[in-house]
Amino acid sequence: MNIAVIGAGMSGLAIANMLKDAGNDVIVFEKDSRPGGMMKCDIIKGCLFHRTGGHVFNTKREDVLEWFWKHFNVEKEFIKASRNSSVVFEGMDNVPYPIENHMYCFEDHIQKKFIADLLKIARGGKIKPQNFDEFLLQRFGKTLYNLYFQPYNYKVWRRDLTQVPLSWLSGKLPMPTVEEMIFNNMNHIEECQFVHSSFYYPIKGGSQFLADRLSAGLKIIYNKEIFRITRCESKWLVEGMEFDRVIFSGNIKYLPSLLADATNLYGFIKSIDELESHGTTSVFCKIDKNPFSWMYLPDKKYDAHRIICTGNFSNSNNSSGIMTGTVEFTDYISKDEILENLSRMPYNPRYIIHNYEKYTYPIQKADTRGMIKELKNILEPLGFYLLGRFAEWEYYNMDVAIGASMDLMNEKILS
Repeated sequence: MNIAVIGAGMSGLAIANMLKDAGNDVIVFEKDSRPGGMMKCDIIKGCLFHRTGGHVFNTKREDVLEWFWKHFNVEKEFIKASRNSSVVFEGMDNVPYPIENHMYCFEDHIQKKFIADLLKIARGGKIKPQNFDEFLLQRFGKTLYNLYFQPYNYKVWRRDLTQVPLSWLSGKLPMPTVEEMIFNNMNHIEECQFVHSSFYYPIKGGSQFLADRLSAGLKIIYNKEIFRITRCESKWLVEGMEFDRVIFSGNIKYLPSLLADATNLYGFIKSIDELESHGTTSVFCKIDKNPFSWMYLPDKKYDAHRIICTGNFSNSNNSSGIMTGTVEFTDYISKDEILENLSRMPYNPRYIIHNYEKYTYPIQKADTRGMIKELKNILEPLGFYLLGRFAEWEYYNMDVAIGASMDLMNEKILS
């Protein structure tokens, strides 16, 4: 088949490679001058800047691991690291992550409140939580909720956590039982079961290295933003070329205008328009030396929600004598506000450059997945498929994007 892929982020690159390897003729259209989407990195004064987040790779899916290592040399091109993350509280040493395993680090009166919460949870009946707020309270108790989970997640979501559905949660947080939390605190055991408790990271080039490698064997037309896709009998027309299938891994908000001449999506326009998301302001900094990979900042004193110490991911991310990291703020923040915030933050971050990305975190509501499913049911019989974080409005990490590409390929496109 002749197949068009719209977008050269991880989802587009993964599906394009899979389809090409299966014998199809694939062309990727990318509006930027290089591949990568949210994985893009820049070299600034000899240091590597993840423009959006700090992308690392690991997965519990064996088929995703097998596919990934067909494209890379794990021994020569990657570092495997344990996640050394912490939670920063003013006046305390950093508390290791996940915090629920390290409540023994706190003062006695906080530990006692936490124990009382666990006893209450253990005695209580199992009531299924209806939203993210209820999940956090029922899983971790009021003390830990007030100390960490509520203030941190409010910074990320910028809304009442009762308005955040549970649909996004799978695989994103550790899910310890009461027994496990007690045992882990008594024995000072670290959590090693959640996704990315250890991870692989390129020795050189960060996640841009991944994008560059995966794009190398593909036909990609760069600097080509697609404004219209039309239908001609059983074919799709993109930039005057005919395709049997189209894989759309762009932003679904552009879909109604993109397909205006091809199919009637009038019934979805309002729902798509009302989809909400957050952006990210990533601030690249020199930072004091530290041993951490991620530092989480629940304290209301800081507007930022975390520091990603990408300089610790690989020595090649830093120039000589400099340690670097990225301070993350939800949504847009001006440079003056950035500088004022940095002056109050731990580990003395010093501004180098920053990047604002409008779309980084999709926000699902209770009916979001149902709406996307209805839309797919209309488009897929026509040979048009949605794939990726903002095409499907799903909180995909890199490994999940690869897995979704694999599932789409095997279950729908080639079935």
